[in-house]
Formats: sequence, structure tokens, C-alpha cells
Amino acid sequence: MSLRVFALTCGWLDSDLALFVAGAAGPICVPVPCYLVDHPRGALVFDTGLHVATQTDPEARLGRRIARAFRVDFAPGEELSGRLGGLGVDPAAVRWLVNSHLHFDHTGGNAQLPNARVVVQRREWEAGADADLRAANAYDPRDYDLGHDVLAVDGEHDVFGDGAVVCIPTHGHTPGHQSLRVRLASGDVVLAADACYLRRTLEALALPPTVHDRDAMRASLLRLRALRAAGARIFYGHDPQFWASVPQAPAPIV
Repeated sequence: MSLRVFALTCGWLDSDLALFVAGAAGPICVPVPCYLVDHPRGALVFDTGLHVATQTDPEARLGRRIARAFRVDFAPGEELSGRLGGLGVDPAAVRWLVNSHLHFDHTGGNAQLPNARVVVQRREWEAGADADLRAANAYDPRDYDLGHDVLAVDGEHDVFGDGAVVCIPTHGHTPGHQSLRVRLASGDVVLAADACYLRRTLEALALPPTVHDRDAMRASLLRLRALRAAGARIFYGHDPQFWASVPQAPAPIV
């Protein structure tokens, strides 16, 4: 079986480190990663980045509070469809879309994959439909409630049934956050998304100040540590130093 993973940088966010690590200080500019998994049974995308409208008027799309906390640096061509096009992939042909969770920088490009089946943890999808949880977690239904075929899963889910691409629950950042384990020829990689913002998040269990469930997030970090101890490579959600070491498409991750 031939399986490849491509890292796609779909914009950057300038922010304050204190929003990523409680008690820290200083600025930080973080990548907005998306991934293409090229499986023999079809193309899968993990997370979709920012909405294309944020290239021209971030505040109109995100609202003043979010746009001021996360200042968008997102040029035309960096949107998901542009990145996929650079690989010769038709966004309309992508069959699976795995969303780690429903935040704006992970579902903003969902509309660009009109024919994909969305795979999401059930508790995350239900939170996105609940008015109180939607407000508490700053979800925007315009990003994800688009009429896709949705597969709401509970716990681990083997996407292709061959053990190659498996959703693993990493709750805490949001009610139903999930990460993605991909089995490459060189070993497992775990696309952690916001279960683990930065390398220091994992090393020091340094949680951000705003978390849906701190105990659950800490437990998820311990699970990621266990996966790393077993040989998996962890791909942190928004770590600029780590991201600089990741091969960018069109080169695959090896």
C-alpha cells in the first residue's frame, strides 16, 4: 500500500504567546496547518484552515474580538483549494474531510471541499449545534454547517478500515477534539492539531489559559506522550519552530 502525507501552510496568525501558554509573554506568529493524506482509496484532508474571506476583511468574518486576538496573514493562493491545486488535486474530488474540531482556523475552508464526507467526533458536532456550547467555544456554523454528509464518530475511528488512518479522541481543547494517526512506511505520525499547540505544551504540560476541560486536555497530552514513547512523531498544532522543520508540499512528509 502506498500512502503519502503532504503538509500545507494555509496562512499565519500573529498573536500573543499568552493565548497559547498560560502565563507566557511576548508575540508569536503561528502557522495554520492543513494536511492532505493521499490514500489508495482516495484523498483525505485533515482540517481546512481559514475562510477565504479573512484574506480581505478578517474582522467582518471573525468578529472584532477574534480578529484582534488573532491577526490574520493570509494571501491569495494560500487557501486550501489553492494549495491543493498546486498539487494537482481537484478539491471537488476529495472524498474525506476529517475536522479536528470546529474552530475557525480548522473549518474555515470546509466549503472548498463540497463533495467530502466530514468525519468528526459526535460530541464535537453536537457541541457545534448547541447554542450555549457554540457561544462558549466561539464556533461559527457558517464554517461547518454547510450540508456535507457528516459521519459523527465516538472514540477511535479507522477511516479506511486498514489501520492506516485513524481518528483518535483528544478531548479537552474543545468538547470533542480529535487528532489523526497516520501510518507511514517510516512509522506513525500523529497530527495533533490543537490538542497540543506547541512542543512545550507537550514537554511541560503547559496548557493555554482558555480550555474547555483542563483535566481532559491534560489526559490527552499524556496520551500523546505515550504515543510518542511508542515511536510516533507528534506534529504540533501551531508550533512555528517545529513547522519550519516540516517538509512542505509538493514534498511529502517522509
